[in-house]
Amino acid sequence: MSAGTQAAGAQDGLSRLREMLRAGGGLMATLVCTPHEERSRPGEPASPGSLAAKGPRASGQRSEYELLVEAIYEGYLLHYGEPRVMDVPEADLRLLAGDQLYAVGLARLVELGDTVAVAELADTITLSALAQGSGQEELAAAVWAAGARAVGWGPSEGHRRAKALVCAGSPQAIEAMRTSARGLPASP
Repeated sequence: MSAGTQAAGAQDGLSRLREMLRAGGGLMATLVCTPHEERSRPGEPASPGSLAAKGPRASGQRSEYELLVEAIYEGYLLHYGEPRVMDVPEADLRLLAGDQLYAVGLARLVELGDTVAVAELADTITLSALAQGSGQEELAAAVWAAGARAVGWGPSEGHRRAKALVCAGSPQAIEAMRTSARGLPASP
């Protein structure tokens, strides 16, 4: 898939997320950027939502999986990065908005009855926070890519090993997560 096609898929998911937030009304609706203000990044890898939606576990519910993973990822970006569809100027409000998006995405996933994906995304949130807390932004990005893949394709033994390496603070964690994100078998 070309970078342009990936960006278009991410824009669709982000557009749906923006629409959902506006339709919900309240404070969250007032924090949504207009489309021309969205912070898409050309050449950026596929978003976690579009990656998860491509997997066989999302079959029949691709649009819903993309939306809920994008909501959770936007919550993460409100905590640790630059959000793509929201403009929240105050730090405390960013944390609260991020928590709200985590909750919205996880609640939608629970409605689908996908407890495996709930566990994977809970681990992804935790492990990316650990990586961010230790100043390892590249590891956090790899955790998100691998977590999205696990949501769409199911967790592998290599992915479980990669998560254990992150928890242990191993320098091998980043390569293990990158391998998991690509869906490759883990090295011994």
